[in-house]
Amino acid sequence: MPAHFIAIAIGMVLDRFIGDPPNWPHPVKWLGTTISNLTKLLNKGRMRTIKGAILWLLICMTTFLLVIWLVSIAYRLHLIAGIAIEALLIAAGLAQKSLRDAAFVVYEPLKIGDVSEAREKLSWIVGRDTEKLDESEIARATIETVSENTSDGITAPLFWAFWLGAPGLWLYKAVNTLDSMIGYKDERYRAFGKISAHMDDLFNWIPSRITGLLILLFTSNEGGHSFTQRMSGWLGDAKKHMSPNSGYLEAATAWQLNIQLGGRSTYRGVVSERAVLGPAVIANKEHIRSATYQMQVVSWTFWSLGTVIGGIFYAIA
Repeated sequence: MPAHFIAIAIGMVLDRFIGDPPNWPHPVKWLGTTISNLTKLLNKGRMRTIKGAILWLLICMTTFLLVIWLVSIAYRLHLIAGIAIEALLIAAGLAQKSLRDAAFVVYEPLKIGDVSEAREKLSWIVGRDTEKLDESEIARATIETVSENTSDGITAPLFWAFWLGAPGLWLYKAVNTLDSMIGYKDERYRAFGKISAHMDDLFNWIPSRITGLLILLFTSNEGGHSFTQRMSGWLGDAKKHMSPNSGYLEAATAWQLNIQLGGRSTYRGVVSERAVLGPAVIANKEHIRSATYQMQVVSWTFWSLGTVIGGIFYAIA
């Protein structure tokens, strides 16, 4: 257990300061290629829901068992080798630095008034249409992405790492990658991606709610609302969101930063009306900085909380 917690701590530090070097191979890319190839093979004909369930089980169990095998071999060689390999695997599965960098790539052109450049950079990280967005809409889209991915990319992987080490983190990454690739509700993936979508909701259920609560408890309250008001607003708005988990993140961010998230977005020319979350205050470019700082505070708070709770359980056991 101590080695396991040391590996998580090192992984957090590596992700914060080094992140994912752009030219290095990344396991998520390998996962994506495998999922894509198997989807072409299986997503056709009859019984697509069952075929999608088979794909989910195959990808998740193979990933989980492969990482168990790698970590076990490393620890058998030497304790330090085991910690090093597990730490590298954990760092590769976290996204604190990459999420911060993605947000600031959008913020920097906004800071000098280059809205056109900001639209282009935003299109790299979101699925919505960006060609006609103004500064406030660009800021809102960026903040929503940072908020949602605080759980998807950092605290949820940490949650599963605390339970099951690097194998647990990569089991979660497999679940999340499957959802991002085939968990759509369009005609092509409605049946085939059904299990992947539901399992991603399940794996994120607890981490998303803990993360939302930590946002309210430990980050800066920029609106002057009392904790009771923010808590009530958070719980009420979270349930309005179309996602059973993302609402708990975006609503917490909206109330803590005193801004409005949600509303109208366009995807490939199709207008999507989402629930409005938070106070009726329009976001601006500086809120991107606030949301990014919020993400960093919550990431380290979540890690600290997991380490303390894990240490208590270890001491009792």
